[in-house]
Amino acid sequence: MISMETYMSKQPPHASGALIEQVRHHDHADPHRASSRLSEIILGGQDGLVNVLGVVLGVAAATSEPRIVIAAGLAATFAESVSMGAVAYTSTMAEQDLYQSEREREHRHIHLAPDVETHEIREIYRAKGFEGETLNKIVEVITSNPDIWVNVMLSEELKLSPTEKGQALNSALLVGFSALVGSFIPLVPFFFLEVGVSIWISIVIAALTLFAVGAYKARVTVGKPFRSGLQIALIGIVSALVGYLVGLFFKAPVP
Repeated sequence: MISMETYMSKQPPHASGALIEQVRHHDHADPHRASSRLSEIILGGQDGLVNVLGVVLGVAAATSEPRIVIAAGLAATFAESVSMGAVAYTSTMAEQDLYQSEREREHRHIHLAPDVETHEIREIYRAKGFEGETLNKIVEVITSNPDIWVNVMLSEELKLSPTEKGQALNSALLVGFSALVGSFIPLVPFFFLEVGVSIWISIVIAALTLFAVGAYKARVTVGKPFRSGLQIALIGIVSALVGYLVGLFFKAPVP
């Protein structure tokens, strides 16, 4: 089998450069963005479901009037979705501010201490298994362009990636919509059934939904689906039952 070093030494310069670019971007491909979108969907949906379930259980424990429960649930639903969307937007923009700040700092570092930064690049790619002439070529290509040099330091050393305003808006819409959908799940029974029955149906539906989300997350990432689903379901239901207990303290007396 031909080694990477031998292969690169036989390639023209432009081919070596292209191969180095492929190596540099190998660990930062689109699957990470898809994983981020999945995390945003789960975050928004799970948070909306648990929070609104806690609200409707608390209000339902305090009163048997379905209109009051539905009104409180709808208020929490829309407030939660807007809040979650806003938090997603501001947190993404904060990540962009951090990225820009670190980018400027790395530019200063390669200007003031190029030998130190070159050594860091060499150690990064040595840890990836490159040695000898191959490693020298990689370091030479990367350090020959300040923008590439800084980009590599940001992605490989600091594990930072750039974000854009459009990406922040997309994240906000995705999280907000997911929170909206998740919030409606525990609220639906109260539109059709009496409060006492709706409480139990809402808990069961929420538990099954959370279990399915946890199991799916483990299946597409890592972990055991049953354990992950059970863990998320238990945490979500216990958190929501806190709202029910609070509502019991303010239970309206039966006339």
